[in-house]
Amino acid sequence: MIFVKEKFIMARISAKPWYKEWFDSPFYHRLYFERDEEEAREFIERLIHFLEPPARSQMLDAACGRGRHSRILAEMQFDVTGIDLSFKSIEYANQLARKDSLQEKGNLHFYQHDIRLPFWINYFDYAFNFFTSFGYFATRREHDDAMRTITASLRSQGIFVIDYLNVHYAEDHLVHNEMKNIDGTTYEIVRWDDETHFYKKIIVHDASLVMPEEYTEVVAKFSLGDFTDMLSFQNMQVIEVFGDYKLHPYDVRKTPRLIIVAKKKGNDHTDEKKRLYSDGRREDALS
Repeated sequence: MIFVKEKFIMARISAKPWYKEWFDSPFYHRLYFERDEEEAREFIERLIHFLEPPARSQMLDAACGRGRHSRILAEMQFDVTGIDLSFKSIEYANQLARKDSLQEKGNLHFYQHDIRLPFWINYFDYAFNFFTSFGYFATRREHDDAMRTITASLRSQGIFVIDYLNVHYAEDHLVHNEMKNIDGTTYEIVRWDDETHFYKKIIVHDASLVMPEEYTEVVAKFSLGDFTDMLSFQNMQVIEVFGDYKLHPYDVRKTPRLIIVAKKKGNDHTDEKKRLYSDGRREDALS
């Protein structure tokens, strides 16, 4: 019965993907991204300190939204390309980059693009997918296509970082009902889950609306093992796993995030070296 219900839900979502309308809504950005910029900046700074990328490294921010993380990376003098499905988000990202004069320096670029479709090949040194900007599609094949797009964009020995929710932690700490008021807008939130997905119904109440707007987010329950399989299929090796934005070690039950660092395999091993990981290991995370 659960399987039949799941097929019905996924078929409906596939016919009209929820994220296309929700990601273009100003209420989405107000709910999730009008927050303390310092939190995002501190996370990026810690990540860059760990990765130690050379100056002017080519970086891809896949599913970049309005470009918050892209801008921070560009301010650090990396050459950053952000791509996102939403035309409105890319338009806003370009406007903000022009306002901040970042694009005048020539190291920040934004394009509307569906990450399920091929993009540039063997071009970037680093690729990022931040803030659970994955797991939205109706089928595993679509997720594999998105993973292929991102990893194929990397040069040999390139690094991919994906920031996802920790499924097991989220299951244990699921808040089923919540009300939020942000700048006069009320969000009525109902959460539930099944064997394969998390669901979040969001009802938006705002004076500008004739009727409340309703959206239902659906995010796949991808575990570390699932990501390891997807990455391995794309010739990527997991080299580190963090559990939060302070880059503490991942714990399957105790840490809220699943932040995976993976490296693209190649024939040239001259730059391979033993590395000291966050918990003191000198071996790959899953070896």
